[in-house]
Amino acid sequence: MSKIIECVPNFSEGRRPEIVDEIVAAIIAINGTYLLDREMDPDHNRAVITFIGSPEAVKAGAFAGIAKATELIDMNVHTGEHPRLGATDVCPFIPLVNAGLDDCIILAKELGRQVADDLGIPVYLYEAAAVRPERENLAVIRAGQYEGIKAEMGIKAERDPDLGAPRMHPTAGAVVIGARMPLVAFNVYLNTRDLSVAKNIARAIRQRSGGFMFCKALGFDIQDQAMVQVSMNLTNYPKTPVFRVFETVKREAARFGTSIYSSEVVGLAPQQALVDCAEYYLQLEKFSSEQIIENHLLKLFQSTPPVAKPETFFDQVASSSPAPGGGSVAAAAGALGAALASMVARLTLGKKKYRDVSDAMSAVLEAAEKRRGQLTLRIDEDALAFNRVMEARSLPKNSEAEQTARVAAVAAANLHATEVPLSTMRDAGAVLDLALTAAASGNPNSVSDAGVAALMAQAAVEGAWLNVRINLGGLDDAAKRSAIENEGERLLREAREKMEAVLAVVNGKIDG
Repeated sequence: MSKIIECVPNFSEGRRPEIVDEIVAAIIAINGTYLLDREMDPDHNRAVITFIGSPEAVKAGAFAGIAKATELIDMNVHTGEHPRLGATDVCPFIPLVNAGLDDCIILAKELGRQVADDLGIPVYLYEAAAVRPERENLAVIRAGQYEGIKAEMGIKAERDPDLGAPRMHPTAGAVVIGARMPLVAFNVYLNTRDLSVAKNIARAIRQRSGGFMFCKALGFDIQDQAMVQVSMNLTNYPKTPVFRVFETVKREAARFGTSIYSSEVVGLAPQQALVDCAEYYLQLEKFSSEQIIENHLLKLFQSTPPVAKPETFFDQVASSSPAPGGGSVAAAAGALGAALASMVARLTLGKKKYRDVSDAMSAVLEAAEKRRGQLTLRIDEDALAFNRVMEARSLPKNSEAEQTARVAAVAAANLHATEVPLSTMRDAGAVLDLALTAAASGNPNSVSDAGVAALMAQAAVEGAWLNVRINLGGLDDAAKRSAIENEGERLLREAREKMEAVLAVVNGKIDG
């Protein structure tokens, strides 16, 4: 399985959904990014977006979101309860699958340099990506907020950014970018309007005031609910679990003559953090997350992905659902072609009489496995791209702002739905090159397999081209539409020429 990184940028906008819609549309327009969650809070005037993807896709998506926020959010007029220093306040990268903090540190520093150089926004690096020990803590960087930092940047050295010029962007302010492990964003609401109670409790539980390790906490006045809130980030939930902090907040609230009204998890949270709460409050004995049925299903699908099971994939295609459809089938055909090219290479390597072509066959095997992996992932990616178009089309259009946001989201989704099959054409075209080498230099007993590999790859190119064409009509950008059309026609023409060359070799050896 490829590396998967999570990114959770926080934007200084929680009252205008049309602005957040545009930011989200910019992020998911990047090929290979997948939106998991979006949260908006009008009191904090803040939006939290959660998306995942490969390292490069997530970095590109984060930059697109920051760039769009820079266009749409003016910090000179921004107000809200939550501390902030920029249009994009903070942007952490989090390792999820086959990735570590080192991968996220690299992404944070690369994105930081790009934001500073291309957007002119000063960048601070925090948590694991921090280049100064005192800047590991976000609260230290953000002390004084936008107004205070703006007044002191360029004057006090401790306020200067890690990347970029020591001056605030005229409207977007600054941004904090970093790398961290998954955390739990957890809020507790109190049955009181006394803000000093929430602040005192926050002071009692947070690490920098002598409270729990791995706990960051602030007190806020939530005016529309006529309550105050203790807002927390638990950065190491196994060592500082949610239930322990919750119980302490409850006891501290009682000390001030009040009680807890409710609590909430903001955004996504690790499953284990909630399982730990269930174990504690239900006093479960010998409970294991292995007893959760969904975990067993996940294990099954991780060991054998649904798309890798022919009966499952074929049933999905045969169903009345429009996805997976032709684009997914084209990608599957390309993946099968790559798999056959790998087979021919393996049937050639290690045999003495084919020693003189071992280097060529090793190269075929390595490249074919790479293309097979990419095309296999695109089976699901094509279906998700179609679903994204449907979701964009279903966005509300009751006001002019909603209509504008919907148009932007549909345009981004249509572009993505066009680029996915275009990528399939590129990869399948490369498989045709590998099939030609396999046919010409591979084990002659498997030459027919090399021919079938080429036929499958050719089918992938032809099928993907149909999917590119049907989506081209949804692109309003004439230059982009023309560029995609030109590339698609070139890839199709080249694939047909390669197919003829492979068949000439295969038929010559079979007849010969």
